[in-house]
Amino acid sequence: MPFSVIQFETKEGIATLTINRPDKLNALNDAVIEELREAVAAIETDDSIRGVIVTGAGPKAFVAGADISELATQGPLSGKDRSLAGQAVFRRLERCGKPVIAAVNGFALGGGCELAMACHFRLASENAKFGQPEVKLGIGPGYGGTVRLPRLVGKGRALELLLTGDMIDAQEAYRIGLVNRVVPADELMPQAEKLLRRILANGPIAVRLCLEAVDTGLDLSVDESSLLEANHFGLIASTEDMREGMAAFLEKRSAAFTGR
Repeated sequence: MPFSVIQFETKEGIATLTINRPDKLNALNDAVIEELREAVAAIETDDSIRGVIVTGAGPKAFVAGADISELATQGPLSGKDRSLAGQAVFRRLERCGKPVIAAVNGFALGGGCELAMACHFRLASENAKFGQPEVKLGIGPGYGGTVRLPRLVGKGRALELLLTGDMIDAQEAYRIGLVNRVVPADELMPQAEKLLRRILANGPIAVRLCLEAVDTGLDLSVDESSLLEANHFGLIASTEDMREGMAAFLEKRSAAFTGR
């Protein structure tokens, strides 16, 4: 499909989605959000895509934030609509049922940090910077920053970042649990692909149900989330992949999963 502000490529089961506005530090404008929506729809429905890497074009930025020129003209209703549109796209990416890795190659600020947090894993280059600086502009996060940041790093650390608008480096992001790993810049994409291929070597139904159980279970009680896990455990017992996985283990060979 034709895109103008993102790049969307697939290779051997992996889709690479690149925000492609390097002259604007890959800022999220309405056109980017719309093209992200189209790309996520393809990710959801294309069975040949088994995993996703999200990154930004150029060495300076993953996504440096929203496009301020658009935000400056919004009113109450258009502002709410813009927020809901971005939230919906990020949530669909988060719930696409396929593992998504953010390869953060520079600034991940505001909407960029929110996009990274909507991915299931975050790998950061050594020069990456993270932050939610919206309060410095007299606004608040609009694409899930107040929702996902406390879930990832805890309420106290999240509020400090949200209310000061401070930017942190990759090592601090790793220390507080915002990112999974910090790697040299030239190793970022290879390491993201390596991690994703380790995941894709496992049973795809099992991976999908793990993603679903964690995503849904975080908002349930212990008893409710445990029941959800038990239901998934029982459901997967009906799959060919379970039979293959068990047989491969007993026969001391690699499993050949089919997603059935």
